Amino acid sequence: MIPSGYATVMLNVVLRFRMTSPYFSQNKTVVTATASLLSGLKKRRNVDAVSSVAVKAEEEDSVVSLSTLDGSQDLFQLATILPKLEADVPPLSSHVRRRRQIKVEYDEGTPPVKAEKWEPPEWTKQLGFIREMRSSRDAPVDHMGAEKCYDGEAPSNVRRFQVLVSLMLSSQTKDQVTAAAMQRLRAHGCTAEKILSTDDDTLGKLIYPVGFWRNKVKFLKRTAALLVKDFGGDIPDSVEGLVRLPGVGPKMAHLAMDIAWDQVSGIGVDTHVHRISNRLGWLRKPTKNPEETRKALEEWLPRDLWSEMNWLLVGFGQQVCLPTNPLCSVCLNQHSCPSAHQSSPVKRTKTRSVPSLGPASSLRAKKETVVKDEMVSGLPDQVNPTTQRRTLKSKMKH
Repeated sequence: MIPSGYATVMLNVVLRFRMTSPYFSQNKTVVTATASLLSGLKKRRNVDAVSSVAVKAEEEDSVVSLSTLDGSQDLFQLATILPKLEADVPPLSSHVRRRRQIKVEYDEGTPPVKAEKWEPPEWTKQLGFIREMRSSRDAPVDHMGAEKCYDGEAPSNVRRFQVLVSLMLSSQTKDQVTAAAMQRLRAHGCTAEKILSTDDDTLGKLIYPVGFWRNKVKFLKRTAALLVKDFGGDIPDSVEGLVRLPGVGPKMAHLAMDIAWDQVSGIGVDTHVHRISNRLGWLRKPTKNPEETRKALEEWLPRDLWSEMNWLLVGFGQQVCLPTNPLCSVCLNQHSCPSAHQSSPVKRTKTRSVPSLGPASSLRAKKETVVKDEMVSGLPDQVNPTTQRRTLKSKMKH
């Protein structure tokens, strides 16, 4: 099939050839007819297409007619053939007529700039000092943590269930209390089926005095029911499945994956890890809760260090970096820690107005004021605090 623009091209070729002949240069009527023919061809683009067989036949006849034209024929005969050929050929579609514009991007030879990974200053040195201070592994978490609370001789599914139970009990509870509660549960029978068949009162007595023990009784019963129904008494093997269990949060899920399934899925961040990470400046900006701390640490801390972060920092927080009054004087990181030797915030007690109780109370208050003034004026510059307290008590008796 000859394209629709082919007739126009052929006409232009023939007309340019004719322009060199003496006949064309002498006949002005032909020039006018030729110009009108070209303008007419440009306007006949919207004529409906005929069948492909008819178009092909007409195109062959038209090509033969064009080939038979000689220099002596009148160009008006050409004008009667080409419009018919132009009308029978389908019009060009818009995407064919228009040339697509291609955007050209020039490579200047400079590679793209990658964002530099953020890391806290001197964190490797600080981590080495913490490992050195934790080398003896004598913190409560080392002897009574979740890794030490399950029965090593029990079947694998029972061991994994006991790991999860110890993690659920450890929330807001000291390791010593959690370990004692796990011993009582193991003696009673710490399996999903046994917990499910135990009444709430008995289960509460077994785990008391762990923090929020009443809520944890409900969580243990509901969790045991789900595990028996959907997992055959075992625990889920994914973080997504673990956090769906009642009373199980991200910290417990990541620790359960590490201890029970031996898979590192994330950093187990509790209050100790949250506090120490903020004190050491291991976060790009301070965080408000352990979950924010976990996400911030995982952005830069190498994955091969995730497993040891919990027990390492928890033990360090239990022995040196205490919640209140941390032992900065014995810490090896006291010269690089941004929070070193900063006193812990003290809760301010609310001042209350003391109501007047009559002449007796006012006389007593006046006597105490006189005694204090006498002590301040009569004491030497350097006095033992113990002697000062004894002197105050003896004067108050008189």
